[in-house]
Amino acid sequence: MTHIITLVGDPRRAPVSPGVAEAARSALLRLGGQAGNIDWLSPGTACDMLIEGIDPAVAVAAVRAALPGQPIDVVAQRRQHRRKRLLVADMDSTIIQQECMDEIAQFVGRRAEVAAITERAMRGDMDFRQAVRERAAMFAGLDAEVLDRVCDERVSLTPGAETLVRVMRRDGALTVLVSGGFTRFTSRVAERAGFDLHHGNELEVVAGKLTGRAGEPIEGGAAKAGLLDRYRGRLGIPAERTLAVGDGANDIPMIEAAGLGVAFRGKPGVVEAADAAIDHGDLTALLYIQGFREAEIDA
Repeated sequence: MTHIITLVGDPRRAPVSPGVAEAARSALLRLGGQAGNIDWLSPGTACDMLIEGIDPAVAVAAVRAALPGQPIDVVAQRRQHRRKRLLVADMDSTIIQQECMDEIAQFVGRRAEVAAITERAMRGDMDFRQAVRERAAMFAGLDAEVLDRVCDERVSLTPGAETLVRVMRRDGALTVLVSGGFTRFTSRVAERAGFDLHHGNELEVVAGKLTGRAGEPIEGGAAKAGLLDRYRGRLGIPAERTLAVGDGANDIPMIEAAGLGVAFRGKPGVVEAADAAIDHGDLTALLYIQGFREAEIDA
């Protein structure tokens, strides 16, 4: 079966130069299979090589070994169904650069406590639902309008987020933002980034103030995977045509359910579960690994 190896870098830090690409191809040829010519998707940023007769995991390891210390992402995948028709993306620390609950906590002077719970939950060291309840309890009595201030003043999109969503939608894909966080944020972030749909949890508000309770049931990793399956069924597409991206432990179920599951700046357990890891490029890397070319992305 034919696979594709894609190299993606950040030209501002470490471009994928012709020398880098040739070093990668030479490493692949030494494995004894076939490695096709270098196909430039974006000079200096991304290139493809077809491989046959080489185990994809072995190929990725060989390329990484040939590029020691280079901040370049290496992804291997099947050539068939490379372009996806469904994108399901986590919000916090993926589509946006922040963790929303940590930012809310700044307003009640408990950022360190909340951030510690967030980190444990994202690493999978704490039950996600319990983590949501404990953090929400710390916000009791806070004016609900603070949530809008946090979103407007403290939340920023990850570089490449708008481009990723725009190009995939233009290519006919359905784009869905999912979060174990709250719809007060997912609605605004989805609009800002251009997603078709969004899903999240609810924070209870009474008389304009947070009660410290999250709406039940609290949806976590299983719900994210369920949403991927629901929209895949609605579109009538196989799992191979789906892409999921996230960074934390509650993203693992949807990453494992997707045809291409990507860990974006992911925690170690997420990287282990994912088909691909993006540690250096921005979110446009998810376009290059689908085979989009620079001219298509810039159109």
